[in-house]
Amino acid sequence: MNITQLSNKVSVSGQLTSNDISQLADMGIEILICNRPDGEAADQTSYNDIETVAKGFNIECIYLPFTMGNMDKRYIREFLKYQNAGKNIHAYCRTGRRSAHLWEEAQSQANDSSASKVDNKRSNIASERFDVLIVGGGSGGIAMASSLLKRQPKLLIAIVDPAQYHFYQPGWTMVGGGVFDVKTTRRETQDLIPDGVSWIQQSVEGFQPTENKVQLDNGSHIYYQHLVIAPGLKLDWQAVEGLSETLGKNGVTSNYRYDLAPYTWQLVTELKQGKAIFTQPLMPIKCAGAPQKALYLSADHWFKNNLLNNIDIHFYNSGGVLFGVKDYLPALESYMQKYQATLNFNQTLKKVDGENKKAWFISKDEEGNEVFNETDFDMLHVCPPQVPLDFIKHSELSDDKGWLEVDPNTLRHTRYDNIWGLGDTLNTPNAKTLAAVRKQVPVVAENITDSMNQRAMSAAYDGYGSCPLTVERGKIVLAEFGYGGKLLPTFPSWINNGLKPTKLAWFLKARMLPVIYWQGMLKGHEWLAKPIKR
Repeated sequence: MNITQLSNKVSVSGQLTSNDISQLADMGIEILICNRPDGEAADQTSYNDIETVAKGFNIECIYLPFTMGNMDKRYIREFLKYQNAGKNIHAYCRTGRRSAHLWEEAQSQANDSSASKVDNKRSNIASERFDVLIVGGGSGGIAMASSLLKRQPKLLIAIVDPAQYHFYQPGWTMVGGGVFDVKTTRRETQDLIPDGVSWIQQSVEGFQPTENKVQLDNGSHIYYQHLVIAPGLKLDWQAVEGLSETLGKNGVTSNYRYDLAPYTWQLVTELKQGKAIFTQPLMPIKCAGAPQKALYLSADHWFKNNLLNNIDIHFYNSGGVLFGVKDYLPALESYMQKYQATLNFNQTLKKVDGENKKAWFISKDEEGNEVFNETDFDMLHVCPPQVPLDFIKHSELSDDKGWLEVDPNTLRHTRYDNIWGLGDTLNTPNAKTLAAVRKQVPVVAENITDSMNQRAMSAAYDGYGSCPLTVERGKIVLAEFGYGGKLLPTFPSWINNGLKPTKLAWFLKARMLPVIYWQGMLKGHEWLAKPIKR
């Protein structure tokens, strides 16, 4: 039990168990307040069980449950009543954040005898209103909250995201290549939310931009002054017939999922002969190089273990080129030749029969007719088709293809001046990579700050994206480029030649980038990511 002392009379913590009550009694707790609704989690100790034990220690129990952003104002009055009685109070919820918010609201009202004179910003928490509401608690959402607080520490910010876990997704390529332990790529979302930022653990149902309002799936609404939308995209596993049923078995895997990336490495180490297929769907996808990265690291293992002549490697790409920025093609094509990989362009995976180890690809003949091509496999690594999330696609904020419509330079919505976008959900023509998000966050943070202070927007995004192409274990081609395929290297060529595989780029990917991510980007440190001035 992690206890936070808010005052000499009030403490808070995360979820309690019956065994914790004796410790609270030893602390002199007289009133126990539960702010967590029963049934939020399967392993959650119910309020009734807590109350039963607490009564045995003469602790009075109060049930004031709410979800973040949906706090009843009467709870503030109730809390004040018990606080004013001068008794020792302990409040708890899932993480302690809701209970701390309730205490903060009570102090805000206690500091003024007239509720009508309470500072509007503070009282707005109880009415579900924030200076900045961020949809999505992934890389962009958490980094955005941190970057905004670096600029304006007193902002009221909330992040809406239902996910219990947060993932460092670029690490999954390395997991599939036997380099990283998958557990190092996952952390609890609650541990990453910046101090002072509210976490609303719900899903978004829809937007009402003319009313500055977001609707949650529990029926409640959250109001905002500025809205940042960064929920990512949808991996459409169902678009390939039979794929979902066979993932994680029958030799079918994908580095695009936390639970499957370790299976990729298992298959690689177990395969001694046969046919290995790697697929890439139509763009856009997260990290355009990720499908072939899986091939390179797998093939490098087979090469170094003298198995390459026994394994027939195929790369099936829905597009017509190996990589969209031609400057990097010579290095990548040389590795495909080294690994004796057969390149199959303009062929899209449509069906998988895992039990019989068969896959079907669709292409077009010279007359434009669709042709199905059947092939066997022993190992199949799939990059799934990727589409906009439904609540973005079906909103009035999307473009005609379903992506969030923003200005490609300012990242502000083209029709709503107080709505902004980040990351994979955007309709901007940049590569959908974590590196792109790292550069976008300071741009949006700077422009929101300018907007709040009635200044002209000062920051611009140049389309920067980076794809560290792991062509072999120990070497990487560090592709860095912006809008239109313009090369945008971070380092001069005498430090790192991005057009050729280097050990330095591998060191950056394997050792430095995880640290930069967890300790830098998510905490508002904009290392090598300062925004360009307009």
